[in-house]
Amino acid sequence: MLNFGDCDISGTAYYPAYMNILNGVVEEFWTHIGFPWHEIIWKDRWGTPTVHISCDFSKPSFFGDRLRFEITVLKVGRSSLRLRHNVFCGEEFRFSSEHVLAASWLDSHTSMTWPDEVRAKLESFLPTAGGNADHRPVQAQT
Repeated sequence: MLNFGDCDISGTAYYPAYMNILNGVVEEFWTHIGFPWHEIIWKDRWGTPTVHISCDFSKPSFFGDRLRFEITVLKVGRSSLRLRHNVFCGEEFRFSSEHVLAASWLDSHTSMTWPDEVRAKLESFLPTAGGNADHRPVQAQT
């Protein structure tokens, strides 16, 4: 649900707050696929910083709205991941975002290749050959 702090004085969602909300949704995604940030960051010492993000807003959201976020894996690179977020309130489309994350060693702040088990899990969310995906996007609500 959009909280008071996510909105401007008119009760409309304040777009910078969406960046924080999207970050939380991505954190939930990593937990959902079996690689929670608290484990990869503290134990394995790697992370997934955002290197690019873009948003297209269709309709405003308001204080109290319950938003549904759908994450689709678009591309898994050697050390990058491109996601699409589609955001709805009920069935009404509100905005989309393309989000690129990079795999990075936290101690040296350098790029790393995805560990094999992470790559395999991420690739399991890609559309099948020919573009006929039979998987559903990962969903989160706020």
